Amino acid sequence: MRLIGAKAALIAAALAVGSALAAGTMAAESAEQARIDKAVEVYANKQKADTEAALDQAIAARASALVNGAGSQVLGNPRGDVTVVEFFDYTCPFCKATEPRLQQLIKDDKNVKLVVIEFPILRPESLVAAKASLASARQGKYVPFHQALLGFRGQLTEPAIFDVAKEAGLDVERLRKDMDAPEIADAIIGNFNLARALRITSTPTFIIGNRMVTEASATLDFAKAVAAARAAAK
Repeated sequence: MRLIGAKAALIAAALAVGSALAAGTMAAESAEQARIDKAVEVYANKQKADTEAALDQAIAARASALVNGAGSQVLGNPRGDVTVVEFFDYTCPFCKATEPRLQQLIKDDKNVKLVVIEFPILRPESLVAAKASLASARQGKYVPFHQALLGFRGQLTEPAIFDVAKEAGLDVERLRKDMDAPEIADAIIGNFNLARALRITSTPTFIIGNRMVTEASATLDFAKAVAAARAAAK
């Protein structure tokens, strides 16, 4: 009986030692995992900061092209102290949904310069609308035509684009001719080059002040973002 008791004690002791070693190993592994997780977090944050810094520099280097490019149209106050740039597509439902809020922004804040940049990437009709819109500027009708296109409900077909143009007071025959001008194509190509340089791949994309906006347009508080950009510029 004593031998059995001694064996049992030895087994219990061995199990205790094994448990302690296992616990120690698990603790060590947990500590190592925590170190790895922290290193990954630091790396990811550094990568994000580096990417944002590079993008900020790219935006600053192209500030003039964004505002003064042949494919850029300025709404709101041309001398505004905060610039809001929008890359948009006339067939984009999110751009259409955002438009009333942008119009409210420039109505409420007279110091906002809104720059809209045609970025026709979604459908063949997107390109037709972009060319027509830029051509409408030659008749001094860009703003009403732009707003009418974004306010259009239903599928934006090519006939619908010219119907909207007529309703906006444009000479449609002249518009069709102006759309084919080389300068219109050059302006759109310039917009695509800007988008590529800034890694813009979707619509709407906003630049407020000198920062690219990553928040979804549906939840973006434009007034708050403009106030932040204005404060940062001081």
